[in-house]
Order: sequence, then structure tokens, then C-alpha cells
Amino acid sequence: MSTAALPALHPLLKDFLSRKTHKLLIDGAPADAASGQTFATLNPADGSLLGTVAEGGAADVDRAVAAARKALTGPWSELSPAQRERVLHKAADLLEARAEAFAQLEVLDNGKPIREAKNGDLPLAVGLLRYFAGWPTKIHGETTPVSVPYFPGAKFLHYTVREPVGVVGAIIPWNFPLLMAVERLAPALACGNAVVLKPAEQTPLSALWLGELLLEAGVPPGVVNVVPGFGPTAGAAIAGHMGVDKVTFTGSTEVGREVVKASAGNMKRVTMELGGKSPNIVFADADLEAAAKGIFMGIFYNQGQCCSAGSRVFIERPAYEKMLAALAERAKSVRQGDPMDPKTHMGPLVSAEQRNRVLSYIEKGKKEGAKLLSGGAPAEGPGYFVQPTVFGDVRDEMAIAREEIFGPVVAVMPFDTLDEAVARANSTDYGLVSAVWTKDVKKAHQMAQKIKAGTVWINCYHFVDAAAPWGGVKQSGYGREKGHWAIENYTAVKSVWVDLN
Repeated sequence: MSTAALPALHPLLKDFLSRKTHKLLIDGAPADAASGQTFATLNPADGSLLGTVAEGGAADVDRAVAAARKALTGPWSELSPAQRERVLHKAADLLEARAEAFAQLEVLDNGKPIREAKNGDLPLAVGLLRYFAGWPTKIHGETTPVSVPYFPGAKFLHYTVREPVGVVGAIIPWNFPLLMAVERLAPALACGNAVVLKPAEQTPLSALWLGELLLEAGVPPGVVNVVPGFGPTAGAAIAGHMGVDKVTFTGSTEVGREVVKASAGNMKRVTMELGGKSPNIVFADADLEAAAKGIFMGIFYNQGQCCSAGSRVFIERPAYEKMLAALAERAKSVRQGDPMDPKTHMGPLVSAEQRNRVLSYIEKGKKEGAKLLSGGAPAEGPGYFVQPTVFGDVRDEMAIAREEIFGPVVAVMPFDTLDEAVARANSTDYGLVSAVWTKDVKKAHQMAQKIKAGTVWINCYHFVDAAAPWGGVKQSGYGREKGHWAIENYTAVKSVWVDLN
């Protein structure tokens, strides 16, 4: 475990954390929960109390939805696309100026290393705001040549317009708290929607602070409402609310099914990014050193707490033993410690519950006969740390090869042929991402066509951009975030006919 003199907390963050209770944000103002209840959010690096947060419930969701619906027909609807564009650019400027403070908050609330928060989460979040800031003036309809068979010779002007879907309910997870909030808010706001955002109960703080920043940037009150709380109460209330027009959800497949059921009442739109058990496939002709780095990034980034984690690694048999040994050695060299230390490679898991879940899967792997090559235990010291764990000689039917662990545990398996690699990669209920490592261009494109996944990386892993679509197939969800695909998700098409006869 690393120990070092750590950077001082940013003054703005100190001021934010000094609040006695972090309240809900409804209609542009801090608000207590209707129940008066609160919950604690902890620092996963040592289990200490980071803050107390108002616990939103159904009554608070009602208030937030009412505020959002009012804002839709109020000052927000009166802003021109160019004005919405300027608001989002201002938000990007403010977030960029406060990147250090927000990065530190992500570290304290989530446990991710400061190097990842500063170099990954914050630049990506700012980039998302800037990308979608460019969209409001480019959302347009089309004219269509039309004819009516039962009215020959008649002339019509037909055109379409894209309008906001209305009130968006966004339910986001704890693994990338700020980034996930921005990923939903930026396109929703660019399209002119209002949002009720429920951050995960484990990591509610950055979403609340982001809500305040958006108000400062010029987003009118009620357009963005933040209601921290628990899934069965606040989350379920959003998913089932008759005043919510669309739900966007990221989380487990199990909870995703419940969100779909709850959304049926008013047939609201739903987009979902769910679980994954992603294959990372290495052929013997690949650049093996680059592949080893890619495998490492694929599974151990953010402590393995990624829906897109490359948790199943298939290595062509001639390279299997060499790659397995290299991966185990890399895992043993990982520097764990206080995530606020810039030298730390891997921080704690988000909670004691998540640590216990991951450790239970490690025990399953041992009992089912997988070969433990590194890690496999809690790291020393306080906090919710688990050593980076590598299992070799894993069989497809083992739990660690079938079920999403959401932690720093990788299952490594040999394969012999391309067709075998495809069949085993696809033998899962999930289909979020995948990766292929080879110098053979033909083979790479063959694999990209045959693998069932929303994203295929070739000779790289975990690369994302605001313009590139993100989402899965099968039980990894449906719909796409980012890029113009998000604009389609957050707008509705209206068809207009004008009689010119």
C-alpha cells in the first residue's frame, strides 16, 4: 500500500464538503427530503464519513417532475438553440476551470485513483459538454416529397421537425459518477429537455455539485433536478412516473428489467446500458506487449468496476503461457494505496458490499478449480481494497467466466482456432464490448463482423469519444448514448402536412 504526502483539497471542494447536509436540488434550490431522512456517503479508501445526504423518495420525485414540466414550458423553451449552445459551452468552461476540485471529489466519493479522475473522467466530461454544445443549432427536420394515391394530382408540403421528448429521468451508476451524469445531461439539455437525475446512493456528491454548476452556467431553475436516493424508492419512482417521458438507465441487467417493467405505465421511451462479460481476444500473431497492456487496461482500469471490463481473456494457445505469466507479473506490480496519491495505480472498490461480492467470486473461482496466479485477497490496511486478481486455466462454465463480477478479477483461457474464439466470445447473455488483438487485417475485420457486441476494439481497449456511439446488444441493453445517436434518443419527430391545393 502506498503512503505519501497527498495534495491538499481544493478550496472549493473544502467549502462544498463543509455543508452539514447535502440537500436535494429541485427547481433550482436546495431542498430537504419530504421524509426528512438522510443517508451517509463514505470514503471507500478508509470507510470514514464523507458527508450526509438527503434521501429522496417518491414525494421528492413528484416535486422534481413537476418542476421539470413547468420549466419545459417556461424560460427553457424560450431560449433559442444558439442560447442553449452558449449555456452548455459556459458549463464546459466552468467544469474545466474546476477540474481539480471535481476530480478530487470523484476520488473521495468513488475511490478511483486521482490519475484516472484527472486524466480520464474530467477531460471526457468536459469534452461531452463541448461536443453536445455544438448540437442545438444543428438539430433540424427535413422536407419530404409526398403523394396521396386516393387524391391524385394533389399538392402538399411535407416537413418534419425534431422536438424535445420532454422530461427525462436519468438513473446513473456509481462507477463513473460525474461522467455518467454529464453523458446524460449534455445531450438531453442540447435537445431542449428537462431532467430528473438520480445518482447512485454510493456516489451522490458530484451530481449535486454539477447541478449547481449548471445553474451558474445559465440553465434555468427546474431544468435539472437532482434527487439522490435508493433504487427501490427514488429510482422506481422515476421509472414508473407518469410525468416522465423517457428513462435512460445504466446499471445491472437485473435492475434494468425492473426499470423496463415500471416504464410500461405510460409507454415511456427507455434506453439502457447494462452489464457485460466482455471478451478480449489475443491471437498469437499480435503485438503481445501491446496486448498485455491492453488486457491490463481492459480489466484493472477503475478497479475493474466497468460495464465494459474485459473480464474474459482468450489467448491463442501458442502465446497462452507467455501472456498468462506476463499478465500475472503486471498484476503483482500494481501499486495500491490512497487514491488521492498521484502514484497510486489502483484504489479501493466503492463499498464494503462490493468488496465482499468480488471476494465471493474469487472464492468461487478457487473452488471450481481455476488456477490463481496473482491477487485473490483483500489488500492490507483500511478501506475496501482487493488485490488485482488473475485466474488462468479457466473453463467457460465457471462462474468467474459467466457472471459479471465488477471488480479486478480476470479469467484467462486458451483457444485454438478463430471459429472457436468467436463461438466462445459469443457464448454469453451479454454483448456490450469486445476486443481483438492481431496484426492480420483480414482476421481483425472477420472478428469484428462475427462478434456480437456494441463495440469492437481492434488492437486497443477502453477508447471512447463523445462522437462515437456507446451501448450494447443482447442483455447488455439497447439504444445508444453519445454522438448523433443520442440526439435521436432525446428528440421526437413530428410530421407536418400542408395542403397546397
